[in-house]
Amino acid sequence: MEGLKKYFDVERIINTTTRKIREGEAQGKPYYFISPQEFQEGIKNNRFVEYAQEYNDNFYGTTKDELERIKKSGKVGLWKMEYKGVIKTKKLYPDVVSIFVNAPSMEILEERIRRRSNVSEEYIRERMEYTKEWLKHIDIYDYRIINEDGKLDKTINEIAIIIKKHNG
Repeated sequence: MEGLKKYFDVERIINTTTRKIREGEAQGKPYYFISPQEFQEGIKNNRFVEYAQEYNDNFYGTTKDELERIKKSGKVGLWKMEYKGVIKTKKLYPDVVSIFVNAPSMEILEERIRRRSNVSEEYIRERMEYTKEWLKHIDIYDYRIINEDGKLDKTINEIAIIIKKHNG
């Protein structure tokens, strides 16, 4: 996202989750953290555009209020979501452009995950299994980009071209 700021006035769409807040995180950075009960209430009251229970058994979703916040800002909204969310969102908002960005291989993805601090073997295993499932649904995305090691600027430029194409 930081790299795209040189091309556009961008704003990250902040998802809501039931996972526990980690060291260095805060409310709204990188998620809105709520209890499972609050999340279930939001589902019941139709507050979410999309939501899913992910590989770690926590819920993640995007609220209608969050999309309204971005819309009112006039900025380009960037949204990280998994494939189930893309499917649900495209039903409600067919004009949303989806871009799948991935590592060149599962091995490289695993290396990248391992480089992060404080990740358990269980987390790595769950994430890799979930990614395998995700790759079965790659055809739902409008665009697919490979984020190669050492070529982040190229990846950012490819994403910027797509955004320009759809935002004039």
